[in-house]
Formats: sequence, C-alpha cells, structure tokens
Amino acid sequence: MSEKISLRAYGKINLGLDVVRKREDGYHEVRMIMQTVSVYDMLELERTDTPGIELKTNLAWLPVNEGNLAYRAADSLRKEFHIKQGVRINLRKHIPVAAGMAGGSTDAAAVLRGVNRLFSLGLSDEELMKRGVKLGADVPYCIIGGTALSEGIGEILTPLPPVPDCYILIAKSSVSVSTRFVYENLKADELRVHPDIDGMAEAIKAGELRGVIDRLGNVLETVTIPAYPVIKDIKDSMREHGAENVLMSGSGPTVFGIFNKEETIHSAAEALKKTGLAKQIYEAEPVNAQQVSVLQAGRE
Repeated sequence: MSEKISLRAYGKINLGLDVVRKREDGYHEVRMIMQTVSVYDMLELERTDTPGIELKTNLAWLPVNEGNLAYRAADSLRKEFHIKQGVRINLRKHIPVAAGMAGGSTDAAAVLRGVNRLFSLGLSDEELMKRGVKLGADVPYCIIGGTALSEGIGEILTPLPPVPDCYILIAKSSVSVSTRFVYENLKADELRVHPDIDGMAEAIKAGELRGVIDRLGNVLETVTIPAYPVIKDIKDSMREHGAENVLMSGSGPTVFGIFNKEETIHSAAEALKKTGLAKQIYEAEPVNAQQVSVLQAGRE
C-alpha cells in the first residue's frame, strides 16, 4: 500500500442552474449543467500509525474536525472498513470558500479517492459516488468531474461531452454566501424565467460554444444578487471588458465570465483587479472528465 499520495481537487461552475420544485422533505429538485474548471485545492494524504484523522489546512479559520467535509469523508471510510491506522490530511485551499464552486465537496471527493487508494479498498467510482452523496449532493459529481447534467437533488448525473475550448474568468468578492440562506429564500413556485437546460445540453453535444454562452442562466441569482449587489457589479465589469456572457455560480457569490480570446481575459482580469470588487480572481479553463480522472489520480 502507498504511504503517501497527493491529489488535486477541482472546483466547478454551473453553466446552467434551474430549480424545478421544492420537495416535501425540504430539499429542492434541480436541473444543472456542471463544469469542472482548472482552479483546484491540493491534498496530501498519508497513512499514520496513530488511529483517527488528523487534518491541517492553510486557512486558520477552517474547521479541522467533523465540521470539515474532507475530515468526514476520511472518517466515513475509516469506520466502514474498520481501518485501524490513521490518516493525516494536509489541505491547501485555493478554491474560494462558501462561494458556489463546491470547494468542500470536491475536497471530500478527493479524500474518498485518496483513502480508497491509500488503503487499497478497491472501490469503483460508482461505489465512491454512492458514499459521497451521503456527505453532500455535489460530492458524486466532483468524483467524476467534467461536463454533466445534474438532476434530482444533484445526485442523478448524466455525463456530457466536453464543452468547446474557452477562457473563464472567475471572481469572488469578500462576501461569503450561505447556501441554506439562498434556498430558504428562493420562491421556487414563483419563478417565471427558467434557463434552457435541455438546449444547453444539446449545444454541448453539438460542440457549439455560442449555444452554451447564450443559454447561461441561474435562478438562484434572484435571491443572491439583491442580497449582495456586488455580484452584479462584478458581472457588469466583466461584460464591459469583453466577456461573451457572465453568470453567478451555484448559490454565489462567485461570478464567472466566458471569453473567446486569451488577451481579452487578461485585460478583463486586470480591469477587475483595479476596481477592488473582487477578493479572489482566477483565469481558468474548462477541465474534461478524462483530465479529472488522470489528474486526480495523484502522484506516488
């Protein structure tokens, strides 16, 4: 068995996010187009002789116990398979936190993969996904990554072909948004405008970037933007500096813009930095499922 491995945990954006209805159990039924992007956290996992989980991060304010999904992911497999040894996890965060990019979920997904390899558990991706959904609705998607249609509460996944090449500017302001706050304040039955999720999926299958760009939409903006107007300001800045289209990811507050040209995204990023609206700014690209599988595999 390997003693130590390193893994990348990739963030995601929502190219489209629709809420179909609120279920009787309190969860919301969604239809989303998810896309992995080249912004990632780094995790190092190491077997130790001391039982239990030891988690360290580069952000002093992040929980390093059951309050962290990465910890819970490792602990769930440790208990299920009666693993006597311990796991030391070193998490270096780069994905914005509480930002609509599945930062916690992707860390949990990477830990599930890592513990699976570290202790030679032999679990397939499908088996990891079944365990991942118990930790969070986005975890199964983060295990496979790439481009996918996500339905149900996010656990029903249909892989799609990779989106055409493009440049993605990602920006998060200093505010953090509670996903619970957004969903609790969403009036799902009063929504009048819904993104064309099926049309976007067809555009992706046809390799038509323009068809994807023209269909960007997220119904959660109806809650988050009025509560945090800086999101609109960031969107306006990206549009003003050449973005083909812009959208808030997930429940926010992260905003992304899609660009056709590398030089345009560079100038837009510089202009956004000067405004002081965003605390974290990344120039990124789409990452397909095959790349996620290879790059998540870790380095011995």
